[in-house]
Amino acid sequence: MSNSLRAAWRLARALVLALRGAATIVLQFPRWDAGRREARVQAWSLEMLAVLGIRLELHGQPCASGPMLLVANHISWLDILVMHAARYCRFVAKADVMRWPLIGTLATGGGTIYIERASRRDALRVVHHVADSLKRGEVVAVFPEGTTSDGTDLLPFHGNLFQAAVSANAPAQPVALSFIDTRTRALSLTPCYVGDDSLLVSVWRTLAGPPVTALVRYGEPQMPSGLDRRQWARELRSAVDQLRRS
Repeated sequence: MSNSLRAAWRLARALVLALRGAATIVLQFPRWDAGRREARVQAWSLEMLAVLGIRLELHGQPCASGPMLLVANHISWLDILVMHAARYCRFVAKADVMRWPLIGTLATGGGTIYIERASRRDALRVVHHVADSLKRGEVVAVFPEGTTSDGTDLLPFHGNLFQAAVSANAPAQPVALSFIDTRTRALSLTPCYVGDDSLLVSVWRTLAGPPVTALVRYGEPQMPSGLDRRQWARELRSAVDQLRRS
């Protein structure tokens, strides 16, 4: 099968699975408890990775329970799917995602917390929302770089959302994401979603390219221990960077 035919077949299967997922969210999630919804999100994410031809490889130990703030670098449109497949968590994402056809339904059903990035007032609301989630014992994930990179370097971490964990006195766990060529184990830039790439171009390149493995490396959880949010952001950035290089 040619690369283009394989990519088209995977894309068609992924669309069917996405529609099934949206139907489950709309028709069944309202009747399910939180534990069952979370388990379904993780199982669906694992199934979607398999459909897309993405292998998942875990290093370290994801937290068994919350409260926990997962702090990860951001490379690809695959990142949320990969982290859900590794361990269910709620994500903080830009409000635009909520309005995307189909993807918005899936993201909302997955427990996404939305933020209007241009609004300082909304950022404060989200900090309070995340703090409340942590106090309820939930696991929340953030991408403090604020945008994607190609994964070869790590951008500065914005400290605002760390205030939620400081206020809730909740631990944070560093998480390093990377993608490698499944055959050669060399770093793969195929799934990157940066610069002038459109989402469709990045998706097609990933589906048509060589097999890719997503690596998720979990570090040791740490408490703020008297650090303010900016100091803690620097500490956690260093921890994520060390995981990336391990």
